[in-house]
Amino acid sequence: MSTDTVIYVDNNSTTRVAPEVVEAMLPYLNTWYGNPSSPHAFGEVSRKAVEKARGQVAALLGALPEEIIFTGCGTESDNAAILSALENDVKRRKIVTTAVEHPAILSLCKVLQQRGYHIDYVPVDTKGRLNLEHFRQIVSEETAIVSVMWANNESGNLYPVQEIAEIAHAKGALFHTDAVQAVGKIPVNLKDGRIDFLSMSGHKLHAPKGVGVLYRRKGVKFNQFVIGGHQEHGLRAGTENVPGIVGLGRAAELAEQFLYEEQTKVRALRDHLEARLLALCPDPLVNGDPEHRLPNTANISFKYIEGESILMLINQFGICASSGSACTSGSLEPSHVLRAMSVPQIAIHGSIRFSLCRYNTRQEIDTIIEKLPPVIKRLREISPYGR
Repeated sequence: MSTDTVIYVDNNSTTRVAPEVVEAMLPYLNTWYGNPSSPHAFGEVSRKAVEKARGQVAALLGALPEEIIFTGCGTESDNAAILSALENDVKRRKIVTTAVEHPAILSLCKVLQQRGYHIDYVPVDTKGRLNLEHFRQIVSEETAIVSVMWANNESGNLYPVQEIAEIAHAKGALFHTDAVQAVGKIPVNLKDGRIDFLSMSGHKLHAPKGVGVLYRRKGVKFNQFVIGGHQEHGLRAGTENVPGIVGLGRAAELAEQFLYEEQTKVRALRDHLEARLLALCPDPLVNGDPEHRLPNTANISFKYIEGESILMLINQFGICASSGSACTSGSLEPSHVLRAMSVPQIAIHGSIRFSLCRYNTRQEIDTIIEKLPPVIKRLREISPYGR
């Protein structure tokens, strides 16, 4: 497949690296390749580049530079926050999270449950919404940390993380949010101090893969989670990925610059795509909260057919979408997010996620609108359910 023919609407999975980001990274790959920990002037160039990027990320988040820890990915950041909270208050053996979290959280909780920790999974309603009263009932003095994603990677739903953080703090628990999908798409401001930990990942906002961030609120006790050298203020050992960090810093600058475009142009394209597909395809089902979701995400179920078949056929036109989280693709099991939302069995397997970005065009969206309805019609005709 030629990249010239690709219509890429799978940005919640990963994003293209912005040209400006590539330009910023290149000198640290082939010219200024010194180790930031080296005492000489050559290494100092890399060290200053890392600190500049730290400030750029902090500015996007409304945080202090010293609250930013560079990691390898969002999953690493998630793990570090939760494990540190448990280690720092060994009397608290309970974690509260939701049924719709990313596998980076759910898989860790499953392992911790096997080690004797108690995990409470807050359910969602049919629109994927959380009930704050449920949190008030189950967060207790035994809770070490509450972890709730800021935005869901499949439905796009946005969650009231600041309010949930207050519920956690009222019981003396810490609060963590996996904001991997939120940062760069909606405003994020941590200046009010309600969030203790936040995870983000470079490759979700047009930076390269292999670099992430853990925000740790100033004053929150936190343990070194990669043991070795003194890097990242002694909290995360290992030689820094300088080109990746520089790229993430530049991407953070761009994300702040294009935030209005995400809220307007990208949202308008998403709404146009969704409205036309709902009008042209028989009996579709939109999954998620229509009022509180990311501006770029549409998750639509097409009843009586398989999502994988849809993806295979639209791939012939160069359309790249997703049937769910990239971390669970290839599984025959339906999405745990859609199961938690009680999406009907006749629809759950035929769910497609479209996730847009600022590089998408109206022409691309119109091509999807042209090509997808005939695919749905064809699959319906050969469906054993005969719809």
